[in-house]
Amino acid sequence: MTSTPEFVQNTIAMVYDFDGTLCPQPMQEYTVLPKLGIQPEEFWRWVEEDAKQTGGEKMLVYMRLLLEEANNRRVYISRDDFRKMGKDIEYFPGVQEWFSKINQYVKRQSQGSVTIQHYIISAGMKEILEGISIRKFFKQIYASEYHFNFQGLATFPKQLITDTTKTQYLFRVNKGKEALEESINEHMPEWLRPIPFENIIYIGDGMTDVPSMALTKKNGGHTIAVYPSEDAQDQATCIKLLKAKRVDFIAPANYQKDSPLFHRVQLLLNKILSSMAYQQEVFTSQLHYGIVDHD
Repeated sequence: MTSTPEFVQNTIAMVYDFDGTLCPQPMQEYTVLPKLGIQPEEFWRWVEEDAKQTGGEKMLVYMRLLLEEANNRRVYISRDDFRKMGKDIEYFPGVQEWFSKINQYVKRQSQGSVTIQHYIISAGMKEILEGISIRKFFKQIYASEYHFNFQGLATFPKQLITDTTKTQYLFRVNKGKEALEESINEHMPEWLRPIPFENIIYIGDGMTDVPSMALTKKNGGHTIAVYPSEDAQDQATCIKLLKAKRVDFIAPANYQKDSPLFHRVQLLLNKILSSMAYQQEVFTSQLHYGIVDHD
């Protein structure tokens, strides 16, 4: 007996970069660098110099240097130590209340018929992100990770996320294959993908987000770039992204209700909800008349 087809694309995904997007500084500057007694400016200079000398990937270089400096200082950091550091991260205004407000807005506007899920895709450290105060709001966090030995200490980077590899995780969200052991290479018809790109909003802060923004926009999704202040220099990169049509909107990184960012996200959510209602009505109508159009 053939089961009745169901409309499965009734979920919205909001995907966030982390450093510079939800918090002003790189997460290491609130957490592991103070623990090691290293000044951020000095550390990031080491990373730049090492990457130039060795031709190494900067993300791998920073993860390696953190371990080397911890060893040199005889500071041994466990997974639980990293997680506990996450509570020290400071956020842009309104971030801690943002997710509940957005969830309530979608529930109210859709009369409870649409689900919204939040994701982080970051080149930062997953061990730290697992301890952040806003962790409970995220369906998944994708970030770089360390391997921990039998003593529970970090020994080498086992998972690396860079500007370009971030796009893999957008496809995971799109196809509903969120576990890393699941392959995303098999073809999946668009109508079977639980979160089409049209239902995705990506929020980032700069050039490191360009591959993700380009992929999202190319596939019909929506993007926003945020900047830390009204200073012209802070805005410059985001204005470039807006001119290049990499983003729908730019806005100050103020997540409080009634801010320009909140208003512009509401506009995008309304657009997605309207399109979703249309697609669902088309699906229902075709089903009623015995039409199956899933090529």
